[in-house]
Amino acid sequence: MENTPLFWVAFVTFVLAMLLLDLLVFNRKAHVVKMREALGWSAFWILLSLSFNYLVLRTMGKQPALEFLTGYLIEKSLSVDNLFVFLLIFSYFRVPQEYQHKILFWGIIGALVLRAIFILAGAALLAKFHFLLYVLGAFLVYTGVKMATSAGEPEIDPDANPVVKFLSRHLPITSKLEGGKFFVRKEKLLFATPLFVVLVMVETTDVVFAADSIPAILAVSRDTFIVFTSNVFALLGLRALYFALEGLMRLFHYLHYGLSLILIFIGVKLLISELYELPMAISLGVVGFILVMSVVLSLLLPKAKEELQLPTADDSADDSSL
Repeated sequence: MENTPLFWVAFVTFVLAMLLLDLLVFNRKAHVVKMREALGWSAFWILLSLSFNYLVLRTMGKQPALEFLTGYLIEKSLSVDNLFVFLLIFSYFRVPQEYQHKILFWGIIGALVLRAIFILAGAALLAKFHFLLYVLGAFLVYTGVKMATSAGEPEIDPDANPVVKFLSRHLPITSKLEGGKFFVRKEKLLFATPLFVVLVMVETTDVVFAADSIPAILAVSRDTFIVFTSNVFALLGLRALYFALEGLMRLFHYLHYGLSLILIFIGVKLLISELYELPMAISLGVVGFILVMSVVLSLLLPKAKEELQLPTADDSADDSSL
């Protein structure tokens, strides 16, 4: 395996082929994703990621393989916060469960493109301006502290989203869902549906999360291929992880603090990198230990949470939240 343009094209082609297989074959018809199906797909994407990690180990060496695995774990763990926000968005807009997979699919397509741009730009800046490493480290520490001290669950306010406000002013939007369509034509006019508004919310929310996750992985590895592929594999399994953890996400209330500790740890590691280079194996162990302890503590010390009731397509289509 070589980090060449041809191999980049081959990898992106493989990813697009997997996504098209998912959309056109396995999820051709809108349906409610059950726990068994979600767990099966989650296992598939995890095994595929680990297989790729093994390929990196055999062809690129131990260090890149450890960097890939560490970056994958960080992105995967930070994705849980994404999933919780997606749950809130779907609940706010009363998105039927059978249409959620489609939104997440196209949302991840957009996320892959945006993150590729962020990774390439970030890596180029770090390679040219060495002092940005310290800025990046300080930013991660600040983000970790801010995450730890934030007051619980995020709020979803579409009216405060500038992109959604722009759409509302310049694009006609139907008052109710039109099946699983993002756009419909009525009286020769093209209308967006509330499902498209939800997609925009998901995309813009991911941009905010990318501001945390991309710096964290760039702090682990500055090899753009390792950073990009670890991000891609974490995102590919995001939809299945959402449906697998949909009923359990509120149980992991200590994971929020674990993620903040990981960001602080990676930031400090970067700030002291000139004085002491912490072995990647130790970094991987620390990240894994924090994640495991966060989940264990959440299960041992449960906290009562109000459950979100997600609608189905049989619910009223002209709900006021649309």
